Amino acid sequence: MEIDLSLSAVPKIKSNFADRLIAAIKRKGNPICVGLDPRLKQIPKFIKEQQIKQYGETKEAAARCLLEFNKGIIDAVADLVPCVKPQIAFYEEYGFHGIWAFEETCRYAHDKELLVIADAKRNDIGSTAEGYARAYLGEIELFGEKISGLNVDALTVTPYLGYDGVKPFVDSCCEYGKGIFVLLKTSNPSSGDLQDQLLDEKVAEGFGVNGRITTYELMAHLIESWGADLIGDSGYSSIGAVVGATYPKQAEQIRKLLPQAIFLVPGYGAQGGGASDVKPCFDEDGLGAIVNSSRGIIFAYEKSEIFSPESYAEAARVATLEMARELEIL
Repeated sequence: MEIDLSLSAVPKIKSNFADRLIAAIKRKGNPICVGLDPRLKQIPKFIKEQQIKQYGETKEAAARCLLEFNKGIIDAVADLVPCVKPQIAFYEEYGFHGIWAFEETCRYAHDKELLVIADAKRNDIGSTAEGYARAYLGEIELFGEKISGLNVDALTVTPYLGYDGVKPFVDSCCEYGKGIFVLLKTSNPSSGDLQDQLLDEKVAEGFGVNGRITTYELMAHLIESWGADLIGDSGYSSIGAVVGATYPKQAEQIRKLLPQAIFLVPGYGAQGGGASDVKPCFDEDGLGAIVNSSRGIIFAYEKSEIFSPESYAEAARVATLEMARELEIL
């Protein structure tokens, strides 16, 4: 496989990520984020046949299927949505070939002037966290020279290790104009096992709150403090939060706690969240959140009686337009 390092030539972006995202939302007229979670079994047969013919039944062929599929989706929605969110797990399955497909997908999305959020949920401490931050948001050292790493615009981060596991990512946001979305109230059914647990009153007192608070409320207070120095002209911080569409009551509460954080909202569509569920994530002006849909858009052709597998991209475009009508947020 020929490795293309031209991504290193992409200049650093110094402008505030939140400002760029809000501007993109206004420009496109909707807050939709398309999740690029390609599953090889669901990729149309004609794409797989093309790649197998040239590369055999190999990991390289699989990775090229992912990339070819993603290009079709990106072409179909680039003029409609502000951003895309590739989930790295679906690429890592195929080893270094898959990582190549992930990087090329990010590059192609940037070429189409889309913002890219890497859904990798990274976290660690010390030099390891710094390595993750350099890889996704900053610059890496290459034989005495510094070049861009994967060069995404934002990254999902898990905060379980505390601030020293988040600080390297925050520092990269400051230096390179990037963003992060910290896991706060996630969309999965068992999220409450930890996130909804009530903490001792002394914890709440440390934030000037009377009574007991939940773990996710504590995390909201922490995210507010971590993002205080990265608020842009839009009034929003580049340190955002992941808040699931499947918990609208909690989302309404979190919005009050985090008026200047952009919410990345998973759980729409395939996971059961609807338009009414995501509305609490937005502010009075219909801003402050991006709503992610993955399977409901990229595999829309599977549930369609109109579109064939060869028309998967067109089906994705129609599904995106339908989602925009359902939301009617802006």
